[in-house]
Amino acid sequence: MNAPAAVRRRTRRPARPALPAGVRLLLASQLAFNVGFYLVVPFLAVHLSTDLAMAGWLVGVVLGVRTFSQQGLFFLGGALADRFGVRPVLLTGCAVRVAGFCVLGWAGSLPAVLAGTVLTGFAAALFSPAVETALAHEGRRLEDAGVLTRAELFALDAVVGKVGSLLGPALGAALLAVDFGTTCLVAAGIFAAVLAANARWAPRADPAAPRGAPVLAGWGAVLRNRRFLVFTALHSTLLLSYNQLYLALPVELERATGSQDALGALFVLAAVVTVAVQVPLARWARRRGAGTALPLGFAVTAAAFALVAACTAAPPPGRLPALAPACAFVVLLHLGSALAGPVARDLVPPLAGERHVGAHYGVLASGGGLAVLLGSAGAGALLEPGAVAPWVLLALLPLVSAAGLAVLARAVPPGAPTAANS
Repeated sequence: MNAPAAVRRRTRRPARPALPAGVRLLLASQLAFNVGFYLVVPFLAVHLSTDLAMAGWLVGVVLGVRTFSQQGLFFLGGALADRFGVRPVLLTGCAVRVAGFCVLGWAGSLPAVLAGTVLTGFAAALFSPAVETALAHEGRRLEDAGVLTRAELFALDAVVGKVGSLLGPALGAALLAVDFGTTCLVAAGIFAAVLAANARWAPRADPAAPRGAPVLAGWGAVLRNRRFLVFTALHSTLLLSYNQLYLALPVELERATGSQDALGALFVLAAVVTVAVQVPLARWARRRGAGTALPLGFAVTAAAFALVAACTAAPPPGRLPALAPACAFVVLLHLGSALAGPVARDLVPPLAGERHVGAHYGVLASGGGLAVLLGSAGAGALLEPGAVAPWVLLALLPLVSAAGLAVLARAVPPGAPTAANS
């Protein structure tokens, strides 16, 4: 009676090996980094306008400087990771973030606030490309070993990042009873813990070890890579679209409900959707290949904006809840990102020829940051409750990218995420 059960136990498909300790440390660091960031940044504008009595335009300048010093300088952080290796750049990013939040918590004047803001932004420009480069190299090694695919590892990274972006504001809200300086010190403590953990346990020899080439060599390789530059331009609309959670979504809430009170609940919905679907969709996308997953992800993103445009032009029947278009927008936007994001990040090393990977990731992120800066400025000038044109325009941008990526994906080099080699 026991023999068949024993046979079944012997023939049962073995479970996947656990992730290596170094990869788990990278993911845990990404989680903690996001918790610390979102602990402070969502409450920065309130602190500047209320506690420091800054004018609205000055608050906008500070927030713009923060975005530029982070997203705009990713190209530098990626090149430094190529030149000096992941570990030293990651550790430097953590140390700079600790210093930045200490300065920001102490700052009582505009120059000091700007100094703290630049430091906190530049820290992410060092940390994030270094982690992304390490995940790309580790993902290839894990894929070759049959543990999981590189796209799946990027999907896990997206999940832990989203969890961190949910836990951070929740912790920040709990600290509203204390002054902003104390909140900054708590955030600095989190980054100090990340620094200590990586100084103690991060491998000293990493897959992105320095090759001796000057930093400019990585940028030169990127600028000569025309296919990658086209990919960067097409991919930039995904980050522009995602950032409309902070610009266009509040406008839709004003149109539909007359207030932005539901914004926090929609951010929770975004986190739930990401955690629930990111890894399964990344696996499906990997099986179908970049030629299918990338255009489909961008098309779903375009559909998110098209749906709101349709509801704005022809309001649905009164029985439909007022928040339905906004909820559908959030769900579709995150489904599109979940489909396209990991596959797009997986495509970067093959497009780079597996060389100067950090520089390529950095330029990809900076290209997205430039698109957000220019695109959001244009959309912000057009967006107002009830306006249809900006939503149509925002739908057309990822739709054009979907068409371009469908063509580009046919020419991906060997080793890229295509259905044939998955």
